[in-house]
Amino acid sequence: MKSAFRISFLLAVLIFSNDFLFAQNAVIIPIETKDNALILQADKEGHLGITYFGKKLGSQSEYQLIASQSRQRDGNAGIYNSAYTPAGSWNVSEPALQITHHDGNKSLDLIYVSHKTAKENDHVSLTSIVLKDPVYAVEVTLNYKTYFKENVTEQWSVIKSAEKAGIMLEKYASANLYFIAKDYFLTHYNGTWAKEMNPEQEQLTAGIRVLDSKLGTRANLFQPPSFMLSFDKPATETEGKVLLGTLAWSGNFRMDFEVDSYHNLRLIAGINNYASEYPLASNQEFKTPSFIYTFSENGKGEASRNLHNWARKYRILDGEGSRLTLLNNWEATYFDFNEEKLSGLFKDGKKLGVDLFLLDDGWFANKYPRNNDRAGLGDWKENVKKLPNGIGYLVKEAKAAGIKFGIWVEPEMVNPKSELYEKHPDWVIKQPQRPEHYMRNQLPLDLSNPEVQNFVYGILDKLFTENPEIAYIKWDCNAITFNAYSAYLEKSKQKQSQLYLDYVKGLYKVLEKLRAKYPKVPMMLCSGGGGRVDYEALKYFTEFWPSDNTDPLERIFMQWEYSYFYPAITHSAHVTDWGKQPLKFRTDVAMMGKLGYDIVVSHLNEKDLQFSQQAVATYDAIKDVVWHGDLYRLVDPKENDFASLLFSTKNKDRAILFSYMTGNRNGAGSDTPFRLQGLDPAKKYKVKELNLYPETKTSIKEDQVYSGEFLMTVGFNPAVSARRASVIVEISDAH
Repeated sequence: MKSAFRISFLLAVLIFSNDFLFAQNAVIIPIETKDNALILQADKEGHLGITYFGKKLGSQSEYQLIASQSRQRDGNAGIYNSAYTPAGSWNVSEPALQITHHDGNKSLDLIYVSHKTAKENDHVSLTSIVLKDPVYAVEVTLNYKTYFKENVTEQWSVIKSAEKAGIMLEKYASANLYFIAKDYFLTHYNGTWAKEMNPEQEQLTAGIRVLDSKLGTRANLFQPPSFMLSFDKPATETEGKVLLGTLAWSGNFRMDFEVDSYHNLRLIAGINNYASEYPLASNQEFKTPSFIYTFSENGKGEASRNLHNWARKYRILDGEGSRLTLLNNWEATYFDFNEEKLSGLFKDGKKLGVDLFLLDDGWFANKYPRNNDRAGLGDWKENVKKLPNGIGYLVKEAKAAGIKFGIWVEPEMVNPKSELYEKHPDWVIKQPQRPEHYMRNQLPLDLSNPEVQNFVYGILDKLFTENPEIAYIKWDCNAITFNAYSAYLEKSKQKQSQLYLDYVKGLYKVLEKLRAKYPKVPMMLCSGGGGRVDYEALKYFTEFWPSDNTDPLERIFMQWEYSYFYPAITHSAHVTDWGKQPLKFRTDVAMMGKLGYDIVVSHLNEKDLQFSQQAVATYDAIKDVVWHGDLYRLVDPKENDFASLLFSTKNKDRAILFSYMTGNRNGAGSDTPFRLQGLDPAKKYKVKELNLYPETKTSIKEDQVYSGEFLMTVGFNPAVSARRASVIVEISDAH
């Protein structure tokens, strides 16, 4: 027995020594940002694995020691940490890539071939890693684009086949990551119309947890493609290891979280392969959408600021620019309006002090006039009874009133009761042998069809060509995809399984063409609320509509959760008549995003009008801080009876503090101070309450000077209570 034990021990030492010697010469690829690192390493057979994810080491040479510390040596362990897990050969885990070769064989193996890193500038680098199957002519390039200062990584894959005939892609993920921690806590979101962004946190255990969407259009109505992942323990705003991840894709998505037999975590994220086998012709490439993530060892707040800084600088259309404050007519008129009524609203907008008037749904269609949501969608000609002089007349009238003009469209959709549907039923997504199933009395047009793409582009192009002074577009999308079927794909002898992908690709083609000709016009990404927002769409849009639910109390919670992934400059937040709260509360909530109005200005009493005019002016004075400042969430409404958050300038000389009552228990409110963040401890600050309702006074002592140290150590009390249900405070450098 002793001899057998000695032999086993010597054999283990020999294996360890050989592994250590191999590690000394192995291919090691560090993917680094300012603070973090993802380490990839090829094993003896050339399989590329992830050996480390987390805080960056000071010495790159020590990355080669990481693999030697592992004692995970069974037959499965070598595939668990794969950088891009293939299906059908020796893998028994959830794959990142699954294909069928031209001869029907489903096996796949991927071996490291080469890698290179190219610097786009001092802060942005792209590392590309080539993997190949040793038997079949299939090649995968893994791409890791790092944004050094922002600690953000954008990851995608490019799949290519040189087989003599085409292959079939059955699963094709954007990213495959591997984490080692004591425990894993996943925060994800669910909802439906007017109930978006409800967070849930769960501890991941053995097996696979899947987050996905199969809705086609408006794909994140029930669940967005964004999540938070905490390691070891649930992260707080200021403490804990946390990854924020999101997929930049406007269609069906899938994210697999698999805890393996070693209690390590595999993450595979990308397009949902549900009903979406995709053919890849010989020598053609398939590029997956980007999976975007950031990691912080200092809590959720820092991680979200990383993402905000990246998004404003590199992704959102005009992310570092300005925005227009608007008045929308929807809740003022719904479908019932004419030129005279709209001209009056233009003057109301000017009186209010906003930049722009937005004409919403109902301005088009004649044979089947758009007087409700059951008809006219698809017939994009002005309704002659409502607008006898056309959109051009309204643009001129708005300009004469001193205000810009914007307009609503829903170009991807059609009502069955429309001339377009009668003329082009083959342009509509519907099963030919089944009853039509509607959402909001409409169906999606088939954007896999180039003719439909041209039609959708033409709607906007005609509006801009005929009315070049249109200053804003609200682009809506109110139906999901039922009975998925494309007459175009059938006619062109392509596979129906391409539809979900080709629809989104078609949408992007339209948007790309539109932005090439009209690069600067602001556009809101709307979808009956938060049914569609992601970082691929935000390449083309300046903002998005978080929810049709504009009750300010509900919006506090929704905008709080959205703020982890999208900066305030993208949150369209309107003052409306939803909710029971007073006008000041509704306005104060909207001011923590991109302010707009959806009210009847002429119905405001004298004090409400005076307050609203003052609020627009106040917002103009603080909006730069809200849009471009660093966000700190201070008091969580899910855990307290009030909410508080702060936006601070980069140089910490000015901050705007928002506080809102969210509970109504007797005595609820801020009895004690809470610690602020985002200030300079060495600076001196003065405080001033903003947006007071006429003839009210602040209870805050505004002549007091505080050190940043005091405000961040002892704290500050904005005195929010049932009588002061919303409070906005400016904190500015006292010098």
